[in-house]
Amino acid sequence: MAALAGCGTVPAADEPRAGPPGSPLVPGNRVELLVDGPATHKAMKAAIAAARDHVNLETYILEEGGVADEFARLLEKKAAEGVKVSVLYDAVGSLGTPREYFERLEKAGIQTCAFNPVRKMSKMNNRDHRKILVVDGRVAFTGGINVSEAYTRNSRTERRRTDSEDKKAKEGWRDTQVRVEGPVVAQFQRTFLDSWLLQDCGAAAEARYFPRLGPRGGSRARLVKADPQQGESEMYGELLSAIGKAKQRVWLNFGYFVPDPATMRTLTDAARRGVDVRLVLPGFSDFWAPVYAGRSRYRELLAAGVHIYEWHDALMHAKTAVIDSRWSSVGSTNLDWRSLVHNYEADLVVDDARFAQDMEKRFRLDLEAATAIDPKTWRDRGAGSKVKEWVARQWQYML
Repeated sequence: MAALAGCGTVPAADEPRAGPPGSPLVPGNRVELLVDGPATHKAMKAAIAAARDHVNLETYILEEGGVADEFARLLEKKAAEGVKVSVLYDAVGSLGTPREYFERLEKAGIQTCAFNPVRKMSKMNNRDHRKILVVDGRVAFTGGINVSEAYTRNSRTERRRTDSEDKKAKEGWRDTQVRVEGPVVAQFQRTFLDSWLLQDCGAAAEARYFPRLGPRGGSRARLVKADPQQGESEMYGELLSAIGKAKQRVWLNFGYFVPDPATMRTLTDAARRGVDVRLVLPGFSDFWAPVYAGRSRYRELLAAGVHIYEWHDALMHAKTAVIDSRWSSVGSTNLDWRSLVHNYEADLVVDDARFAQDMEKRFRLDLEAATAIDPKTWRDRGAGSKVKEWVARQWQYML
């Protein structure tokens, strides 16, 4: 075990850094909360089916299977109708998908591009973790949901099953996405096109990417990003700033929670000044180490008055925040080193009390399905768990 000591030491230059938002908060947006894979994929496919000019899809995981086949058939149909279709997928996240799947799309006239192919070893650790769909420059989606078999069932169905956690880690994930209309869609479009150009994917198809966008709702919103080339995360700065200013409540769901020192200070300071700080986190995951690395921080958080809850009936994968019944975020950024330092990420920040009400309602439902962590019981947990926590924490920089 001593040989592992220091593995988690973080180079000072690679600690998370907050970047200023690259886009303004713009008014006039309609933001719809989508819960779990089936509802999200249904809404995404409906938007694609209505496309008249172009479809731009950017995803971390494009996994061969029933879900991906449904998307492929729909995209092929739209391409045959003359709609310009472009698909950007992460080369590592989609590593298990056969080349034949992408060749099928290309034969249909769809542009495809792998983000940071594995042959580029210098960029191996920088992954495109974003999940963005833009249709006709008028409708956009983002959140934590991939094109994957993990989303064939919703988490409510999964909670009624008595399967093992290993099996639950493969299906029925609890996740969140948003559907957006209004002026902020242009920020999604610019982000996708910048990613396409960054990867030298070839010229973007000729399309009306930036139509005139009038007001569609009452939400002020902006898209915030993480860019490892710049060494900054806009979401990191936005979230910590919002928590630092919180007066009443900070309610967070994160599928991967391996907090850096600044995040720990911000959360504990908020709890100590009387803010209701609640974390809903996974009780198990598709990889054990992040769960235990996060648990290694529970004692300090609980001592400060932070309330922690774990999900055990389905895999919690959402990345959301709602603060003081006004400020909300939904996106791909986890509260871990991988998201804040290594990955390309995208999150929607929303300033709107009405949307925050929807977020709080969903958070309360998540609390009902979660198990509260009791401080005394946590102190008395077994030595085996403590060893796993210590080992996982040594690798926090890579998690």
